[in-house]
Amino acid sequence: MAEVHIDGEVEQVIASSRDALTDRIVEAVRLRAASAGSPLTAQLVDGARSWPLVIHPDGSVTMPDAAPGHPQPAATVSDTVPDAIPPAPVPVPAPAPVPAAPVRSAAAELGKPTVDDLLNSRSRPRRDRATTGWRGAVRKATRGAISPAPSRAERSRLERERAVQRRFGGPRTIVILNPKGGAHKTTSTLLLAATFGTLRGGSTLAWDNNETRGTLGWRAQHAPHHRTAVDLLGDLPSFTDADASSLARLDAYVRTQVDARFDVLASDEDATASSTIDAAAFDRLHDVLAKYYRIILIDTGNNMRASNWIASVAAADQLVIVSTVREDTAASAAWLLDGLREKGFGQKVDEAVTILAAPSARPDPELVARLESHFSQVTSAVTRVPFDPALVDGGPIDFEALSDSTRDAWLSAAAVIAERL
Repeated sequence: MAEVHIDGEVEQVIASSRDALTDRIVEAVRLRAASAGSPLTAQLVDGARSWPLVIHPDGSVTMPDAAPGHPQPAATVSDTVPDAIPPAPVPVPAPAPVPAAPVRSAAAELGKPTVDDLLNSRSRPRRDRATTGWRGAVRKATRGAISPAPSRAERSRLERERAVQRRFGGPRTIVILNPKGGAHKTTSTLLLAATFGTLRGGSTLAWDNNETRGTLGWRAQHAPHHRTAVDLLGDLPSFTDADASSLARLDAYVRTQVDARFDVLASDEDATASSTIDAAAFDRLHDVLAKYYRIILIDTGNNMRASNWIASVAAADQLVIVSTVREDTAASAAWLLDGLREKGFGQKVDEAVTILAAPSARPDPELVARLESHFSQVTSAVTRVPFDPALVDGGPIDFEALSDSTRDAWLSAAAVIAERL
């Protein structure tokens, strides 16, 4: 255990080993450094010994020169890890293979700097700079000669953007659920796709996985064709040929949302058609689409007994439960969660994110509190999004018309989801 003293506040840090304790101490001070936008000087104290450290907002640690008159530390850490904690077992490494002789470039042979030397000479990433408010105005007016750190609000936005932009190590599938119509599923799918697509630079797909007809394609921006998931399913064999398939060929089936940098795959829109997407068809589509998109957001239908509905839940890396702040819609979402547990998806329910959407400019505060209380106990997080008049007409979404508060709320929702992927 250790105590971290910062500006008169004391925080206790506990870990099972000294290495883990050091990591947690550095992270505690780093968060303060990130909040302040500048490095903090710390004094690590272990009994009668002490070391000065400088902890930077990016988590890097340096040792300052031990010169007289050094400024007082901004943080003091008292390390009191009990000796009773047993050391972690040290594994016996297997004999390492004899490495092959490294291949040296002609420049290295001559003692000349190489491209690796050039790349390694890059300086550390610069700290964040203010772009909004009076701080951004000062930076702009002085052309960067005076560059204040971002405000607390801007730092919050930057942190949430970084959460959305972080690496996931492979494709991720997010499934949006509520078995009741009008629950805000399609709107949520499009706004989350727009947030991920805009901040991640594309490779995001919004997919209407309705077994018959959904409205995701209608709410999307215009496309020069009307092909749907059913058409793609019929031509899927051509995408299994690595030589013939490409992301560009998918343009004939998806509807590109140029401004928001994501694609839409619509469900069947033919009122006379009798074909449906079942579980096997969903799995085939998902296997192919996951080769082309990093983020796949799936808008589901209202029939939780449909085989393709169940297949999407099984394929999900993250469930998102959506409800408007209404008794009937929320009850439907709660019933859904109970049903998913009975179907064996209890862990996915525990890790799910709930989005509560305001149905009007002034939702009932008592109902909001009740719903937040319930869903915070049955899912991992609850986030709220405001009412926006730009979303009322039910037509294609004009992302430029959304209010700043709406954009910020959906950024928060996307960050909460991304942190769990």
